Amino acid sequence: MTRLNRVLTVMFVLAGIALAAAPARYKIQSLSTPFPEFVDNGTSVNVRITVPAASLVRGMVLRLNGKDAELALKPEAAPTSLTAAVTGLKAGRNVVAVFAKKSDAKPVAQMTVSTAISPKLQCAELAGITIPANALGSPTDKVVITSAQPGAATASLPGHCIVRGNANPHDGANGSHFAIGFEVRLPDRWSGRFLFQGGGGNDGNVGQATGANTGSGSPPALAHGFAVASTDGGHNGRTAADFGFDQQARIDHAYNAYDKTVVIAKALMKLYYGQGPDRSYVIGCSGGGRQAMMFSQRFPEYFDGVVACAPAMRVASGATISAAWESKLYQAIAPVVGGGPVISQAFTNDDLQLLSKAILSACDARDGAVDGAIDDYQGCTFEPKTLLCAGAKTAACLSAAQVNALAQGFGGPHDSAGKALYAKWPWDAGVGSQGWRSWKIGSSPNEKPNSAFVSLMQDALENEFFTPADPKFSIFDFNFDKDPARMEAESAIYDTYRDDRLTAFHARGGKLLFIHGLSDPIFSPLDTIDYYNRLAKNNGGMAATQTWARAFFVPGMTHCSGGPATDTFDGLAAIIAWVENNQAPERIVATGRSLPGRSRPLCAYPSQAHYLGSGNIQSAESFACR
Repeated sequence: MTRLNRVLTVMFVLAGIALAAAPARYKIQSLSTPFPEFVDNGTSVNVRITVPAASLVRGMVLRLNGKDAELALKPEAAPTSLTAAVTGLKAGRNVVAVFAKKSDAKPVAQMTVSTAISPKLQCAELAGITIPANALGSPTDKVVITSAQPGAATASLPGHCIVRGNANPHDGANGSHFAIGFEVRLPDRWSGRFLFQGGGGNDGNVGQATGANTGSGSPPALAHGFAVASTDGGHNGRTAADFGFDQQARIDHAYNAYDKTVVIAKALMKLYYGQGPDRSYVIGCSGGGRQAMMFSQRFPEYFDGVVACAPAMRVASGATISAAWESKLYQAIAPVVGGGPVISQAFTNDDLQLLSKAILSACDARDGAVDGAIDDYQGCTFEPKTLLCAGAKTAACLSAAQVNALAQGFGGPHDSAGKALYAKWPWDAGVGSQGWRSWKIGSSPNEKPNSAFVSLMQDALENEFFTPADPKFSIFDFNFDKDPARMEAESAIYDTYRDDRLTAFHARGGKLLFIHGLSDPIFSPLDTIDYYNRLAKNNGGMAATQTWARAFFVPGMTHCSGGPATDTFDGLAAIIAWVENNQAPERIVATGRSLPGRSRPLCAYPSQAHYLGSGNIQSAESFACR
């Protein structure tokens, strides 16, 4: 076998893909396991190179970090596919590029792969360490590292150092004490990458900073060799009543705690490893998705890749108004038992299953496959009146009150003049799932409701989203003409729907992924679609925007995961591939615990999955995005 000089740009994701500017026929793929982008042991990586014709192999050149590399190529069964071992990788980030000819200025394919960076300090040395003032965001920042302890390697996580601390303590209103709590996990063998792990709900506790991935069940970022940080949002306690009375605590929860945590985490990396991260990412769902969008707007220089799942972009305004709207609608039709209406019985489980099946009957086949999922969500139309009972209520139909409540609920809230106060909701099969019920109407057997709308959103509304706070307010008393004005002050610092340009983030080359379940019961995927369409309008149209921002929607998935859905998908791998290898995701293959044996492509909006007309209906390979 002839030894040839070659330049490899290593597209580390499961399938190698050419650069956007090059033909898709040249490919390079890392064969490193379990994670193609990270070699955690050694200084070499096996790769597979695919060329359009065997005759082109002789002229091909590969370069490692800008220098010609001699490789012994081994042909596979197909003459256009070859494997090789790339040696001499340096610690940290490496770029392997393939050039069609030695004289070419641009590669036809490339990949990024990193090798392990070892700590310069012992984990225990970080306990009580002082972070230099010039490494913090402000000379007045006060940071205390309270502990630094080794975390043993497990079957799913590498050995790492767990650092905990707090920042900027203050004595707030009502004699309460506040501080920004944080945790940073630093792997023993670091890939040079950093992930901020978004929180959720009202935050209020420091979550284990393992780097939660998207959906359900994908490996966390720490397993990929990432350093990971998390925060409590600047307060202890999971309810807004624990902090909403203090203005600084509100500001911390809106944006300040996340800013400070990221700056501290990057400073700790520099102390521990002797360098900061090569690439930085943020992933979050719900409130964490809002935090991800907040970073892209307030701190656009912090992250190279942002993944915002089910983002709570209007949580301090429209989404909570919608929660009040639906709570009042469903309470009004609920049967009265004992002391009052039992909102959980506005719809029985059988009613919701009936609704789900009717929606599927109307829309399931539109994507070419009758499979219990609505992939053609943009073309789906459904009228709940098709379920209206001709006479008395039976198990096979819905009452007039139920039909009217559904039509108004899915139609979104409005004021007395008809002005929309939030987005509408798509008709999707997940309406019959527990994840939908638990948010909208709950399961309480009596007149005391336990839906998340009442338990979580009412608490946030009365204690944080209203200015001033109104701790005795009931979500069932919401006035859609007057009360939205009481939310405007908090919405201005908390919500992330207003900036629909992301000028600075785009200008520095940031990449953005939205992922949202079509049966999400608290944040409407139609609101995310509206935001994305506005973003595209302000950035030269859909094609231009797709070069740096893309959106994916998951049929059947409720809030962040769950529902009759393929809700297991690796958003982390997708964003790394895009940021580091210019591999824009056209489709992300997903599976699901509730649908064993099935895989489906999640398609970049506005494309949708369509059955090809033949092949295994359970396989993603039988579906095209169009």
